[in-house]
Amino acid sequence: MGSPLRTIPCLMAVCAVAHAAGAPTFESAVGPVLAKTCTPCHNASLASGGMNIAPFTRADSLTKNREGWDIILTRLRAREMPPAGVPRPAALDGAIQFLTAEFDKADRNIKPDPGRVTARRLNRTEYTNTIRDLLGVEFRAEKSFPTDDLGDGFDNIADVLTISPVLMEKYLAAAQQIAARAVAADPLPKPLQIEFAAKDKRIRRIDFSTIEADGRIDFDGEYTVRFGLPGERGEGAKPVKLGFWMDGRLLETRQVETKPSGLVYFEPYSEEEMRLFLPEGEHVFRAGFIDDDFVRGIAPADAYNRKKNKFLDSIKFIGPYAPKDPPPSRAKIFICDPAGGTACVDRILANLARHAWRRPVTKADVASLARFVTLARTNGQNTEQGIGLALEAMLVSPHFLFRIEHDPNPADAGRAHPVSDVELASRLSYFLWSSMPDDALLGLAEAGKLHEPAVLDAQVKRMMADPKSAALADNFAGQWLELRSLNAVKPDPQRFPRWNSELRDDMRQETRLFFDYILRQNRPMGEFLDARYTFLNERLAKYYGIEGVQGPEFRKVDLTTDERGGILSQASVLTVSSYPTRTSVVIRGKFILDNILGSPPPPPPPDVPQLDEASVGATASLRQQMEKHRADAMCASCHSKMDPLGFGLENYDAIGRWRTHDGKFPVDATGVLPNGKAFSTPAEMRAALRSQLPEFARCVTEKMMTYALGRGVGPNDRRTVDGITRRLEAQGYPFQTLIYEIVHSLPFQSRRGEAGSQTATKPKEIALR
Repeated sequence: MGSPLRTIPCLMAVCAVAHAAGAPTFESAVGPVLAKTCTPCHNASLASGGMNIAPFTRADSLTKNREGWDIILTRLRAREMPPAGVPRPAALDGAIQFLTAEFDKADRNIKPDPGRVTARRLNRTEYTNTIRDLLGVEFRAEKSFPTDDLGDGFDNIADVLTISPVLMEKYLAAAQQIAARAVAADPLPKPLQIEFAAKDKRIRRIDFSTIEADGRIDFDGEYTVRFGLPGERGEGAKPVKLGFWMDGRLLETRQVETKPSGLVYFEPYSEEEMRLFLPEGEHVFRAGFIDDDFVRGIAPADAYNRKKNKFLDSIKFIGPYAPKDPPPSRAKIFICDPAGGTACVDRILANLARHAWRRPVTKADVASLARFVTLARTNGQNTEQGIGLALEAMLVSPHFLFRIEHDPNPADAGRAHPVSDVELASRLSYFLWSSMPDDALLGLAEAGKLHEPAVLDAQVKRMMADPKSAALADNFAGQWLELRSLNAVKPDPQRFPRWNSELRDDMRQETRLFFDYILRQNRPMGEFLDARYTFLNERLAKYYGIEGVQGPEFRKVDLTTDERGGILSQASVLTVSSYPTRTSVVIRGKFILDNILGSPPPPPPPDVPQLDEASVGATASLRQQMEKHRADAMCASCHSKMDPLGFGLENYDAIGRWRTHDGKFPVDATGVLPNGKAFSTPAEMRAALRSQLPEFARCVTEKMMTYALGRGVGPNDRRTVDGITRRLEAQGYPFQTLIYEIVHSLPFQSRRGEAGSQTATKPKEIALR
C-alpha cells in the first residue's frame, strides 16, 4: 500500500460544522471537522486507507506534520474532497482559509533557503551542444556515451549524474577525437566509394519517391553524393525537386527531369550529384522528391515500373576530399597565427579555456595548458597539434565536464548567498539552451552586470528568440511529456500496421512544434490543454482524418472538430501512454495525474493481478475488464483516480488514431476528475481539466523549476512556487512569464553554502522574488 501521506485524501470526506464565535482558531475552524467526520474511519483501530487521523487533530500538527497538511490542503483546493456524491460543507471554505493563512504566516517567518545543487556533470545533450557551440564540431554524445540516469523525471539532475570508469574512458576517447577534428591538422586518406542500393537491400523505401539509409562517415570532409534514378515518366512530365537530408536536416535540393530522355536503346536511368561537407559519425541519410504530385495518383503496381515512373534506387558516397574552405572549427580555435610565437599560442589557449570552462582564466591556467604544447613539440609534433593536445586536456578537465559553483566565504557555512554572475550565466544558458554561455552572456557576467534585473530580462528575451532555445522543446518538453519514450515504443505490427518510423517522427514533431509555438508566442498555458490548433504535415493530417493539408512540411492547422485539441489528443502522448497491443487507462490516467494535475499516485503494490489480455475487445471491452480489476479492494484506492481519467481518452487507440469501438464494443469515454467533475467525451474532459488550470500551472511550474535548478523541488521551495503561481494567475498564465519568474527566483539566483567551500567572487545584492 502507499504511505500514509499518499492516502490522506481518503480521510477528507468533510461535512458541515457550525462556525465558532470570534476569531477562527484551529480548535474552532478545523478540529471539529476532523473529529466529527474523519475520526470514525481514520483512527488507530480502523485506519482506513492506511491513515490514522489522530496526529492531525491538534494545533501543533500544523508544524509537526506540515508535509501531510500540504497534501490535505492541495486536495481541498482542487475540490478532490469531499468526494463525488458528498455535499461540500459550508464550513470547508473557512477551514481552507484558516489553514492557508496559518501556513502563509509560518512561511513568512522562515528564513528563505535557496537549497543546494551539487556539482553538475554535463549530460549527453549538454555535452553535444557545448561541443557544437565551443568548436563548431558535430559530435553526437548519445551515440558514444552511456545513457544518463534520471532523477525527478529529468536527466539533468545533479545528484544522479555520476561518472563511472566506463564513462571516463569514453570522455578520454571523445576528447582525442573531437580535438583532432577541430584542429584539422591531420591529412585525409584517399577517397573511397560506398553505395547503399536497393539491389543490396541497404536502403529502406519510405514511400514511392523516398529512400533512407543508415551509414557512417569516417572523416570530416567533402563528399560527392550520387543518386541513382531509374525509370521515366510520360511525355510532358514535370521536373521534380530532389532533396537530400542528413539526420532530419535538409542539406540541399535540385531539379530533376522525369520525362523520357529519347535514348531508346538504353534502359531509362540517370544520376544526380551533390558535393557536400559531411561530418564524421553515424548518420541517417534520406533522399526523396519534394511535393511530388505525380506519385499521389500512381498505382502501387506501377510505382517501380521503369516505363511508368522515375524513382530513387541508390545513394553513393565518394570521399573524403579536403574542403575548399577550412572547417568552422579552425576559425574558432586559431584566432591568431600560432606560428607568430608564444604570445599567440597563449592567447589561443586562454580564449579556448575561457569558453570551455565558462569562466575567466588565470595565468596559471594558461601556463598549465601551454605545457601540453611544449610536450607535443618535444615529441616531434607541430604547434597546431600541440594546441590540439591542450584542447584534449581542456575537454577532460572537471572545469569542462562539470558545472562547479563556489561559496564566497567558507566561514558562512550553511548560509544562503547569491551565485556569482559567471555562475548565473551558466545556469541561464543550460536552462534555456542546454549549452554553454555565448560571448554576450559571458561578457556581461564577467563585467558584473548580468544579475541586474533589466540586463537579465534582456538576456532572457534575446536567448528565447535564438534558435538554440528549441532545446526547451527537445529536452524539457521531451521529458515532461515523455516524448523521448517514442524511440522505445514498438507497437504490434499485426494490430497497428500503419505504424512506422516516419509516423513516429511526425508525432514527435507535432508536439515539439506545438510546445515551441506556445513558448515563442507567449500563449496562455491553458492552450496546452485545449488549443484549437496543432501542427501537421500531409502524412499526419491524413492519419488524423484532417483534409486540406498537402506536402511534407509542418504548418499550423486550425482544428474544426472536437476529436483533437491540446497535448492529450496528440498521437505522441497517446502512444507513449499505451501498451504495444492496446490502450492503457492506467498509464494514461497516471500520465494525467503526474504531468497535468501534479498529483501522482503511489507506486502499485506487489503481486498486482493481471488483466485477461485475450478477452480485451473480444469478449469484454477494456472498460469492463478494468471495472472487474477495480473490484479488488487492494487496487481500488488508486485505480479509482487513474482509471476514470484514462477512460476519457479511450476514443484514441494505442497509436493515437480516433476510434468509436474497442474491438466489438462501443467506446464508453465517460469518467470523472478527482474533483468530481464528470465528462462523457474527450472534449468534455479537456474542458474539465481547463477548470483546474491553477493545479496544471503549479504542476508545470514545479517541473520546470526542477529542470532549471537541476534538483527536485522540496518544502523549502514552497514559498517560491506559491509566489510564481499567484503571479501567473494574475497575468492570465502567459508561458514566457514562467521562464522569467524562475530566472528571477531565489533558488535560481542563489545557493546555500557549506563548510570548507572555496573562495570565489564577492557576492552582490540582487533583486530576488
